[in-house]
Amino acid sequence: MTEYSQPARVAIVGAGNIADGCHMPAVQAQSGEATVIAVVDVDLRRAEDFAARWGIPAAYDSLDRMLREQHPDLVIVCTPPIAHGEAITACLDAGASVWCEKPPTLSVAEYDAVAAHEREGGPYVSYVFQHRFGSAARALRERIRTGSLGAPLVGVCHTLWYRDDAYFDVPWRGKWETEGGGPTMGHGIHQMDLMLALMGEWTEVRAAMGTLARNVETEDVSMAMVRFANGAMVSMVNSLLSPRETSYLRFDFPEATVELSHLYGYDNSHWTWTPAPHRAEATAAELGAPLDDEASSHAAQLRVLLRSLRAGERPEASGDDGRRVLAFIAALYQSATTGRPVTPDMVTPDNPFYHSMSGRLAAAQDNADKEKTGV
Repeated sequence: MTEYSQPARVAIVGAGNIADGCHMPAVQAQSGEATVIAVVDVDLRRAEDFAARWGIPAAYDSLDRMLREQHPDLVIVCTPPIAHGEAITACLDAGASVWCEKPPTLSVAEYDAVAAHEREGGPYVSYVFQHRFGSAARALRERIRTGSLGAPLVGVCHTLWYRDDAYFDVPWRGKWETEGGGPTMGHGIHQMDLMLALMGEWTEVRAAMGTLARNVETEDVSMAMVRFANGAMVSMVNSLLSPRETSYLRFDFPEATVELSHLYGYDNSHWTWTPAPHRAEATAAELGAPLDDEASSHAAQLRVLLRSLRAGERPEASGDDGRRVLAFIAALYQSATTGRPVTPDMVTPDNPFYHSMSGRLAAAQDNADKEKTGV
């Protein structure tokens, strides 16, 4: 995409609920900066119905054909996770930048393979981590950068959600090979990405997971203790078994506690800025709470993404910045499977968890390798 491309030509791949409920409104919120020119779905009738509903001029059941005929600037990928890698690669090779739903890919290996199709100056692939882009999160990141609240000390990152048995009737859900993992990979990834984006590099994770109540291959709950390079320690929980749903992040600094309590999105009202006792008279604004109030949303991230792509710059939540949370999840699964702490330098191509989030598949591969070598 170049600066003279106005409005940006956008295509949607996957005409499901996330495209309907989040991505189309996000594009329409760009005030003439972007327009959807095509939609693709493996079910042509569904693509045509989607196009008619949103006034999109073209509908396809072939991604390759759409790319050849429409030459979009940006493709938004809303397919199930198993189809992310192939779709992203096809778009990048066709010269289109990509914005892809979470989880980015099914493994760190696949992420790195996809990234090899990017080129300097674009096209780039960025991933949907919209919670980074609300005004309160941006303000807190600046407070952490400047150190105005002191060094981070203690954190909490909880995704306590509820999904019943019927939720997993969708064939690709709850399976390692098609969803990549359970709530750690597909649900808590948003809160964990925000925590990592704010707190910086992690240095160690110790984790446990279990399948306690749902008939799935993956976990339905995980817990972890994480150490960060800045010295902070963070508790993480990811659950799909929690009837009172909440997404909760907490950051304790010498000067204040900052908390976020929401479910699927926030504005400033969901944040609490509490001064330490020795600063009891300080207001939220004096601690760093923003005066502007922009909610976290797909629209907020898309606006920043379009600005970066027009400038030929790598967008946020792309490259190493998008990879961070995926590598962390691989490490969390490895620790939960092995019962041992995992550090970032261990997530490398010679590690089975680099290639698959599944502890079961990793163990099977390890056993097969041992049989081949006679060890």
